[in-house]
Amino acid sequence: MRIYKVGGAVRDRLLGIPVTDIDRVVVGATTEEMLARGFRPVGSDFPVFLHPKTGEEYALARTERKSGRGYGGFTFHTSPEVTLEEDLIRRDLTINAMAEDDHQNLTDPYHGQRDLEARILRHVSPAFAEDPLRVLRVARFAARYAELGFTVAPETLDLMRQLSESGELEALTAERSWKEISRALMESQPQVFIEVLRACGALKVLMPEIDALFGVPQPETHHPEIDTGAHTLSVLEQAAKHNQPLTVRWACLLHDLGKGLTPEKEWPRHIAHEFKGLKLIKAVNERFKAPRDCQELALLVGEYHTHGHRALELKPSTLLELLQSFDVYRRPQRFEEFIAACEMDARGRKGLEQMSYPQADYLRGAATAARSVAVQPLLEKGFKGPELGEAIKRERLRALKAYKEAASI
Repeated sequence: MRIYKVGGAVRDRLLGIPVTDIDRVVVGATTEEMLARGFRPVGSDFPVFLHPKTGEEYALARTERKSGRGYGGFTFHTSPEVTLEEDLIRRDLTINAMAEDDHQNLTDPYHGQRDLEARILRHVSPAFAEDPLRVLRVARFAARYAELGFTVAPETLDLMRQLSESGELEALTAERSWKEISRALMESQPQVFIEVLRACGALKVLMPEIDALFGVPQPETHHPEIDTGAHTLSVLEQAAKHNQPLTVRWACLLHDLGKGLTPEKEWPRHIAHEFKGLKLIKAVNERFKAPRDCQELALLVGEYHTHGHRALELKPSTLLELLQSFDVYRRPQRFEEFIAACEMDARGRKGLEQMSYPQADYLRGAATAARSVAVQPLLEKGFKGPELGEAIKRERLRALKAYKEAASI
């Protein structure tokens, strides 16, 4: 029995990046031997075991053979005869197909270290094209390591293009896709994830609503970058630079989908794109079964982001409707995330990345003013039921009028 660290643990150590997850592969062992040593089995598709003391994962070396469509369409084979090289060749990228023993002796049969030094994301073998999930994985790695100068090898991009055109991407489950998408959005340069998907044709298969934004112009006076797709990528880039959470990044990605529906004869204006985009945002949400908080914020940002930009001009009654839509009294954090998405949208414009966004503090102040209305005095006056609701609304409107007047002095 020989045990090796493999994959990301080796890759990141060689890159000088902190190692967070350690995967181990066991060569020359059987399931019975692992059980005899106290390891606990957890794998359903192939033998994976938890160490009896540390709880870390150990997988038996295995080979795999394509047997069906999609990410799950593989048959695995494990035995003591499976070599380390045979286990490594089934992996996606050369930089993930290295192994080392406890003394950091490197096993690198597919030149992963060379590609690390060259900053290249390259597939290990032609079998790469058998697994559609690898399209998303490579795009995610491109987003993670873009700041280190990594790019996708042209021949790997070709295989990704073949996968995109093969119909295999449609076989991916919503859960697997979302896992990769959500992780990619939280990388340091998530816009690169979208760029790579677009470059290999996967974006128009997985997210045609976003792909449709490229080439759609916007008024240059408001959007110096002009192209709606380019703007979306810039907004996503700003969200990452400002360390926004996943909910905000997801909303930033989807906020302008309605502009893809504007007839060419109406370009570069996009009248009512906020409302038109809601059905598209809902479709993308459902396609990937995004978490509820991501779905809700994306829809709200899509509908109201221009309200955020025009906050200083809004009538108190419109401002109250906006606050009510977000339920700022019980869900203050969601409104804060809306403000963040609006600010990223404003900064995601060419040459305006450092601009101030006074609307943010104004909206926070409005929410505070509305929340400051006390309910108890109204109860003491005898209001109850629907009358109480109307009385609270009147008082909140009065508070917002006073807030707006004070802010304009």
